Amino acid sequence: MNTLLLEPHNGVLHITLNRPQSRNAMSLQMVSELQAVLADVAGDNQVRALVISGAGGHFSAGGDVKDMSNASAQGASALRDLNRAFGTLLQTIEALPQVVIVVLQGAVLGGGFGLACASDIAIADHQAQFGLPEASLGLLPAQIAPFVVKRIGLTQARRLALTAARFDGVEAERLGLVHFVERDSQALAERLDEVLGQVLRCAPGANARTKALLLASGEQPLGLLLDQAAQWFAE
Repeated sequence: MNTLLLEPHNGVLHITLNRPQSRNAMSLQMVSELQAVLADVAGDNQVRALVISGAGGHFSAGGDVKDMSNASAQGASALRDLNRAFGTLLQTIEALPQVVIVVLQGAVLGGGFGLACASDIAIADHQAQFGLPEASLGLLPAQIAPFVVKRIGLTQARRLALTAARFDGVEAERLGLVHFVERDSQALAERLDEVLGQVLRCAPGANARTKALLLASGEQPLGLLLDQAAQWFAE
């Protein structure tokens, strides 16, 4: 892996986005490498949880400008494929059977914001900087927007996307984007240990089915959803 650092430990896979020179901007290579890791992990019963963080004091500043420029030069089809690849990554993260935890510091912008919205549990530094800057750059939060709406609701998503407003970890917690806000790196680590301890006390199969059930809520007719839930319960 050229853009990721991987550290498996006691049933937890720690993934570090490792492009600190660009504040971990998500290049096509990083997206592809993440997809490959997630494909391997999805069927691995030994991995109970994933923890995603960023190197160099930042989570991710969003998409890689160089990749977008190169794709744009190749035409609309290449740019569309580049954009859609990130949406596919977010879908994969959201649907992963394992619990996905993000630890958010520094820049959490654009694609980084979207990745946070696709996670199960988010822990943030109080000084982390969140935002959807796309409109201020003449772009659309095309693949991110649906995940933002699911995470914080339509009215707040509209405000943030249409103003490109920046806000800190305290506001992110108020919005429901993150679940915990901590004051320093030690507190972040302690909170992560606490959350992982809670996750690892749960049965992995039950967690996977519970996650699938929750994600399906509101997307399937209630009767069909309850039928499926009863079947899973019986199994």
